[in-house]
Amino acid sequence: MDCKEQGARGPLYAASGGHANCLHGETAADCRMTGIAFLLNGTPVRVAGEPSTRTLLDWLRENRGLTGTKEGCNEGDCGACTVVLGEAQEGALSFKAVNSCIQLLPSLDGKSIKTVESLKKADGTLHPVQKAMVDCHGSQCGFCTPGIVMSLVNLVQVNPSPKRQEVSDALSGNLCRCTGYIPIIDATLKACSQPASALKVDDQADVPLLKEIRRPQHPTVSLDGDIIVQPVVRTRKGSEFVSPSTIEEVATYLTTFPETQLLAGSTEIGLQVNKQFSRPKHICYLGNVKALATVTEDASAWTIGAAVSLATVEVLIAQAYPDFAEVLRRFGSPPIRSTATLAGNIVNGSPIGDTMPCLLALGASLTLRKGKATRSVMLENFYTGMKQNVLQPSEFVEAVVLPKPSSNQIFRAHKISKRFEQDISATCCAVSFTLNGDRMAGVKVAYNGLAPSPCRAPKIEALLEGKTAGDVSADAIDAAIADSFTARDGLRATWAYRSLVARNLVMQFVEEAAGAAQEA
Repeated sequence: MDCKEQGARGPLYAASGGHANCLHGETAADCRMTGIAFLLNGTPVRVAGEPSTRTLLDWLRENRGLTGTKEGCNEGDCGACTVVLGEAQEGALSFKAVNSCIQLLPSLDGKSIKTVESLKKADGTLHPVQKAMVDCHGSQCGFCTPGIVMSLVNLVQVNPSPKRQEVSDALSGNLCRCTGYIPIIDATLKACSQPASALKVDDQADVPLLKEIRRPQHPTVSLDGDIIVQPVVRTRKGSEFVSPSTIEEVATYLTTFPETQLLAGSTEIGLQVNKQFSRPKHICYLGNVKALATVTEDASAWTIGAAVSLATVEVLIAQAYPDFAEVLRRFGSPPIRSTATLAGNIVNGSPIGDTMPCLLALGASLTLRKGKATRSVMLENFYTGMKQNVLQPSEFVEAVVLPKPSSNQIFRAHKISKRFEQDISATCCAVSFTLNGDRMAGVKVAYNGLAPSPCRAPKIEALLEGKTAGDVSADAIDAAIADSFTARDGLRATWAYRSLVARNLVMQFVEEAAGAAQEA
């Protein structure tokens, strides 16, 4: 069942007694604890009795009749389902575009959702982005248009004066099959000729309402099987969705239920739910664990919590490791990077995972936790096979430790794919070393796409160690690659192509570093 407050702006919970939408016999306090509560286009709603794997997209279309949000790919690729998610931070809303098709409904508790239906004012006035899309003929068949509009509306909330490339980057997750990007970008720039205040969405009432629906931070128990989120959600089908607030609660729950699926950005579990019809019995949501969403640092390294998004990491390392930041920019779309986490990408362990070659070449390590005990494992020792790793039952990744650049360190990385943005790698190569004069030292070389899991290439490293760029031959690298990996063709590239690219990237990185050193 779902329910909403009578009146668009009234208080969610009555000052005393029951609530207009409470179940029979509920007090206001009971109502606060049953179901999930969030804002939908500025109106408080409460949802109870839905499966823990119900997606926001399905609920919007089927339960609320908000069909402006479209279902295209149902896997977070096409952007037709894009909505804007707001979270209260320091007395204001922080917005990000998300793919509603892979966001699980219980994870939205205490947040604000804006769909395309919220943009038009009561008097019929369109949002400036919508008006400019009309004026510039930015819509063709129209199916993808609502998602495009929501991506652009999100962009202008945080950047009311974007450059043309920034608009293009914001649209990288919206696939227009009619190829109408030029008028769409023109429309955005036209809209942004207006004052920033005109571009803001109507969210003045959202912050106080979000404070009102905030859930108490202590365990709750359901007696009737309705959804309860903090920290436990139970459904009538026996599945459970937990939303703890501390690392200790996460560790305790995993100890009790080792089969639990950890959920952060939902970019992987959402796919499993939609495409593989997965229905995990236990889901533990990390989005409310502040300690896991935090980055700490010292003189030598950043410690990146397991719930830190890729978008945050991209900004964090932009100056220290620009090549790594560029790999991340090409990792999925802005809605994916705003929710997907670095730890999640690592644990997923895909053979073509894009972050792992960079992390391997930089000597990253993982902090693993089981109960109260923690241990440190180098990322190069984490994988044991395709999508297999050293995690023990009930153990999880608490943080990723990324070393800061050392003196004279050179780091290079590049991803090869058929499409520049939002595409799966044929291979990604990352190389790190220092130059002692013109000789390489401390060489680390890592790839994805060449083995069952991302890995370092010790034989190539040995070939380069202590050598100058002039000492390195293409034939020698070819031989090291052939001796390091099993040749295999794939759907995205032949082995001949992958091995050629793998050799050429190493040669390019080494020669460019040597050239830069000579010029200096």
